[in-house]
Amino acid sequence: MSHTPHELADEFPNDHAILHELKLNNAHFVTLSERYHEVNGEIHRIESEVENTSDEYAETLKKKRLALIDEISAMVSQAKAG
Repeated sequence: MSHTPHELADEFPNDHAILHELKLNNAHFVTLSERYHEVNGEIHRIESEVENTSDEYAETLKKKRLALIDEISAMVSQAKAG
């Protein structure tokens, strides 16, 4: 089984405890995390040529992934500061 790049644990290698804490105690984080996982998985399948799609749709997904990672990053930063 291949490793899917850009998983949250890979994006935040020094923040595993914070990610775990947010998953346990923050419903909004859980929702964002699930959306990120879905979008990231779809991008991985497209890039691995398991699924075919238009370049425009692939770019839309990548922009969604960036927006989600930005929001998640802000939550991680806030949790570190708090």
